Amino acid sequence: MNYTELKTAVEDYTENTFSSVDFADMTKLAEQKIYNSVQLPALRKNVTGTLTSGNPYLAAPTDFLSVFSLAVFSGAGPYTYLLNKDVNFIREAYPTPSSTGTPKYYAIFGPTSNDPNELTLILGPTPSASISTELHYFYYPTSIVTAGTSWLGDNFDSALFNAVMVEAARFMKAEQDIVAMYNAEYQQSLTLLKNLGDGKQRQDAYRSGQLRTKVI
Repeated sequence: MNYTELKTAVEDYTENTFSSVDFADMTKLAEQKIYNSVQLPALRKNVTGTLTSGNPYLAAPTDFLSVFSLAVFSGAGPYTYLLNKDVNFIREAYPTPSSTGTPKYYAIFGPTSNDPNELTLILGPTPSASISTELHYFYYPTSIVTAGTSWLGDNFDSALFNAVMVEAARFMKAEQDIVAMYNAEYQQSLTLLKNLGDGKQRQDAYRSGQLRTKVI
């Protein structure tokens, strides 16, 4: 389901016409709700970079939301994965930033001084050399509003459609029973999506065995 098909379907079901701006806002709210409810592989991104010797900070990507993993490596490897701590731990464990070594820990430090909307990671200890990094992180993919299509629209349009229907009902100030009905449909489709993102895509038959239903 692309964006045009989504808008047509929602307007047909609600028997209402939405302006382009209003429908775009509803769709983005629905996407954000889904993306923070299910850990889909489509919401993962990785980026490589290089630490600067003597600099304990690493700028996060502009679309960064949270960390899945952060590793340092040299050449072809091996990869050494850093442990997540808070800033207090790193400040206490490494009170002298000039003391350097291979980083073992990281924490989300906070916004950069140049841009309050972007985040920085702090490392401990301060890098002693220009070391390569690989960051796997959670991000919001380009909205179907902008791209016209999305992984969600192509692979699990029921969740997107029902989430937008809930936002549409709120926008129209529908009766409580109507909102409850749309929300129940959304929760059902979200459960199925979680079975995929949090279940099937995180196991296989070799390690976990095939899904079995108990015979009564």
